Amino acid sequence: MSNTNPVPKHVEIPLFPLNTVLFPGGRMPMRIFEPRYVGMVTRCLKKSEGFGIVLIRSGSDSRVVDKQQPDIFDIGTYAEIIDFNALDDGLLGIIAKGSHKLQVLRTYEADDHLLMCEAEIFPDEPQTALDPNHQSMVDILRELVKHPMVIKLHKQMHMDIDFEDAVSVSLRLSELLPLDPLSKQKLLALDQPNQRLLEIARMLEELN
Repeated sequence: MSNTNPVPKHVEIPLFPLNTVLFPGGRMPMRIFEPRYVGMVTRCLKKSEGFGIVLIRSGSDSRVVDKQQPDIFDIGTYAEIIDFNALDDGLLGIIAKGSHKLQVLRTYEADDHLLMCEAEIFPDEPQTALDPNHQSMVDILRELVKHPMVIKLHKQMHMDIDFEDAVSVSLRLSELLPLDPLSKQKLLALDQPNQRLLEIARMLEELN
């Protein structure tokens, strides 16, 4: 999860509220069509800066649907644009890579209706040895990465997994498992990888 562009501890960045969760080390393809977000992407690329991706608690990310800014969770992910291209439908496509977890401290609306924030950037979770009791989680992840959809994602966006590191295993499981956004948000908010693996195991038991 190392980042080529060091991120200051405190930043003032634009936010992209979504109905999904991005994890550190994860990659997310995005279709950009609202003018405020096209402008955001342009500025981020020119300045080699990132933006925050946060889960919507209530409301909408569209000014057409909702004239107010959405209510958001305060734990999100600092994302960098690692690729961009024009899509077949004429829209702008980007791939955002999650680098660090962040906490939103204060938000305000810019003149172009972009949601801005002051945020604290968390350091990377240090590599952590897997608890032997979590070997079943590694087995689940190894099976997940064999799924055709994940294989396609892996080839397109160079997913990196360290199967011996509890941080890598817990984050990639959180990303790839078919959990609802609120469950993923709960996993993102945890700061101990083995605790995250315990919570994933509990969630999987509830699904069975």
